[in-house]
Amino acid sequence: MDNWLTTKEAGEKVGLTYVRINQLIKEGVLTAEKRGRDYFVKESDLEALEHRPETRGRPANPKK
Repeated sequence: MDNWLTTKEAGEKVGLTYVRINQLIKEGVLTAEKRGRDYFVKESDLEALEHRPETRGRPANPKK
């Protein structure tokens, strides 16, 4: 059985802020279930974040 985590708990587990977790949900990277006003993420779905390439900062300007 999967363990459900709040966005704050999920962020603490993977080293991200809850704001970034919410962004990943909106981008479709993470699936979540909305219960009341909060989103909940399956703990097993956090494994998808472990395999993402780490990028930081803004994307490069393609015009340069």
